[in-house]
Amino acid sequence: MEQQQRKGLRLVLFPLPFQGHINPLLELATILHSKGFSITLIHINFNSPNPSNHPHFTFHSISHGLSETEATTSDAISLITLLNIKCVEPFRECLASLISNALDEPIACLISDAMFHFSRAVAENFKLPRLVIRTTSATSFGVFPAFPLLLEKGYLPIQDSRLEELVVEFPPLKVKDLPVIKMRDQEKFYELISRVVSETKASSGLIWNTFEELEQPALDSLTKKLSIPMFPIGPFHKYNLAYSSSSLLAEDQSSISWLNTQPPVSVIYVSFGSLAVLSEAEFLEIAWGLANSEQPFLWVVRPGLVHGSEWLEPLPNGFIENLGGRGHIVKWAPQQQVLAHLAVGAFWTHSGWNSTMECICEGVPMICRPSFIDQKVNAKFVSHVWNVGVQLEDEILERGEIERMITKLMKEKEGEEIRCRVSKLKDMALSCLKQGGSSYKYLDSLVNHIQSLGHSNL
Repeated sequence: MEQQQRKGLRLVLFPLPFQGHINPLLELATILHSKGFSITLIHINFNSPNPSNHPHFTFHSISHGLSETEATTSDAISLITLLNIKCVEPFRECLASLISNALDEPIACLISDAMFHFSRAVAENFKLPRLVIRTTSATSFGVFPAFPLLLEKGYLPIQDSRLEELVVEFPPLKVKDLPVIKMRDQEKFYELISRVVSETKASSGLIWNTFEELEQPALDSLTKKLSIPMFPIGPFHKYNLAYSSSSLLAEDQSSISWLNTQPPVSVIYVSFGSLAVLSEAEFLEIAWGLANSEQPFLWVVRPGLVHGSEWLEPLPNGFIENLGGRGHIVKWAPQQQVLAHLAVGAFWTHSGWNSTMECICEGVPMICRPSFIDQKVNAKFVSHVWNVGVQLEDEILERGEIERMITKLMKEKEGEEIRCRVSKLKDMALSCLKQGGSSYKYLDSLVNHIQSLGHSNL
């Protein structure tokens, strides 16, 4: 279908207000805008994206209805659960207004983050088709529909005595790798996941920031379990479109100028994403492990990363000075630029899916230290299935083990072999976006699917 024929159709997108969810949704919006659709974003006035960075989109802000205590909680699951309750009416009112004013440009469908499970009932009330975007790997999401079985078999809730036991239904995962999070009320987590799965199954299709060649077994399995169309059109960020940053934190460009002074494939880039929190003891083991490795390192220490500290206060006096310029520490970095830099030789990551995909697309080996939920599955597949990284598996971080992992990746034969494998995956990821590639074809299929939903909705 020609792009001109799609003009006059608008899409409404609804992101979950966390950095790792906002980024891929705005990248998807940019991709679909390039295909001729008009884009409206409904966003909560919490971690709001900057509309001025995306002048081609229309933005509508709605209230989150949270108290100050609720909005500042570090319990992400409780926060998501509350947002699914308190945003129903503001979202319904905003969507009603958009639909009533969309006479010249009918709304083809809603594209919602899958974690906003309440959006299905609201969209259905307006007879508006709803697609969902899942911002994790298909492999990790594939475990969620099996939660009832995993509970029945005693894998869940996780018991310390069974951590090393193989989950026979999901090899090579062990019990410790299951995509869960430690919290006081574990039932609340299971209930949220159950709702996300059931409301995703009731959607008109599922969009993935992945590519078929990387995750075909998981995609095939989910297609059978959910019985809805699947659209693995990633990697989103490699479509080479005019895309502005959606970072909620200021990106320190000194990261790039410092990398420019370093030898090729020499730097360890370290970043644990936007949500992880470290103890002071863990922070110090990381610091000494990096220093003792004698490799140059670029380290993102997000304000609030270290429990009880604002920024770098736990570092010993003279630590940075004694590095002699071999380490560079910033509050936030332009990650895609950093990973694409020739100086970067490895990425120590929390194994969030955006970071994992960005790393694969630049052919950079990974050191994985996951925190929770999908990150644990991603780390296992990076280190044991795709074999493009190594994993720090011990629960307690130890500087000697950190140094050994860095040495393995940067100086030993195993590191060379990993670098070769991830380079091949990089080529595969970029090829799938070219004409005739799997993601290219799935994007065409997605565009036609949206078009048919829009016409049936007129």
